[in-house]
Amino acid sequence: MWKNRDTDELNNRIGHFKGPRFDFIALVNSPNKGREAWAGANAAGFCIMNTASYNIHIIGDNSTEGDGEGRVMFKALGLCKTVADFERLLDTLKKPMAIEANFGVIDAEGGAAYFEVNNYKWIKRDVNDPAIAPQGYIVYTNFSFTGRADEGHGYIRHDNADYAIQNGLKNGDAFTPQWIFNNLSRSYYNSFIGADLYKSNITKESNGWFIDQDFIPRESTSAAVVFQGVKPGESGDNTIMWCAMSYPPISIAVPMFVKYPDALPEIMVKQTEAPSNCKMCDMVLALKYKEIFPVKRGNGYKYFNFSKVFNANGTGYEQQLWPVENQIFNDTEPVISLLRKGKLNKKDLEVFNDKVCSMVTSAYANLKSN
Repeated sequence: MWKNRDTDELNNRIGHFKGPRFDFIALVNSPNKGREAWAGANAAGFCIMNTASYNIHIIGDNSTEGDGEGRVMFKALGLCKTVADFERLLDTLKKPMAIEANFGVIDAEGGAAYFEVNNYKWIKRDVNDPAIAPQGYIVYTNFSFTGRADEGHGYIRHDNADYAIQNGLKNGDAFTPQWIFNNLSRSYYNSFIGADLYKSNITKESNGWFIDQDFIPRESTSAAVVFQGVKPGESGDNTIMWCAMSYPPISIAVPMFVKYPDALPEIMVKQTEAPSNCKMCDMVLALKYKEIFPVKRGNGYKYFNFSKVFNANGTGYEQQLWPVENQIFNDTEPVISLLRKGKLNKKDLEVFNDKVCSMVTSAYANLKSN
C-alpha cells in the first residue's frame, strides 16, 4: 500500500507507540500535538493511511466535533488486526466524526480496502472485489468515488498514477517498494497535458523551471510511504514500512521493521535535542527550499526548478542520490530474508540501521551543487 502525504505541516517524523492491543510505528507531525497518526503499521500487520476527500460531506453540515482522521488512525493502529476490525471501529465512533476522508487499509490476512467516510456514515470499497477493482488495485486522491461527481480534487493526479500503474502492468513489472517510489512518488508525468518532464523535449526547450501543478510530488508533499505487507502464513510483524521523508524526488527511501518498533533508524525519529524534527526531514527540507523551491516573492513559490532534480548532465540531486538508495534496497534484501526466516534479532537490525543512517547522512553531506 502506497501513500504520498500532502499537508501544511512539512516537518514530519516517525514515532513508535504502544496501543491497547498492539505496538505500532507511524508517520506523525514533528510538533505532535497529541494522539494522531498520518500513516502507520502495527505488530499485527494492520496498516492504514488516508487521503482527504472534498466531495462526500453532507451539504450544510459544518460539524467539527469528533476525532478527525489523524486520531482515528492512531486508534486503529493500537486496536485493529484486520480490515473487519476497522469496520467495527468506525461503527463505534461518536457521530459526528469530524471526518471527510478515504482510509486505505491492509492486513496480514490478505484484506485490502478503502473506506469513504464522512461525519455520519462510511462506504467500503473492497480491493479484493473484482467488480470494484478488476485489476486488483484502486487509486485514490482527494475525491471519493461515491461522492458528488466532478467535485473534490486530484483528478489529474489520479490519472497520472493510474497511467504509471497501467504501464507497469503492460510491461510485466514487479510492483516492489522501489518501483512504487520511482514510478509513482517521483513521477513528473501530467496526464492532462500529456507531458513527462523526465522524457519530454520540453525540458530541453525550457530554462528548467516549471509550474508546480498536478504532478504527484508537490511543494506540499511531506513524505511518501510504502507498506510492504506479508506473504500468506507469515507473521504480521514481518511488515515493513518504507518512507521517503519530505520531498520524495530528492529524498531516500528508508526501511523500518515493525517487528522491532523501538529499533528505528535515528535519522527518522525525533532528534534527542531540539527541534522535534527528524534529521532526515531537516536534510531534505534544507535542500528542497535552497535549490528546488527557492523563490519566495510574488508567485515564485508556485514554481520549481526541475533541472536541479534531474537534468541531461546527470547532476540532478535525485540522480546523485540514486546510487545510495539503490544500495539500501540491495542491502535490505538479506535483512528481509532473515526476518522471514525468523532469524533477525534486534541487535543485528540496529547495526543495519546505523549503516543506513551513515550512508544517508554522507550522501547529503557530499552532494555537489549543480
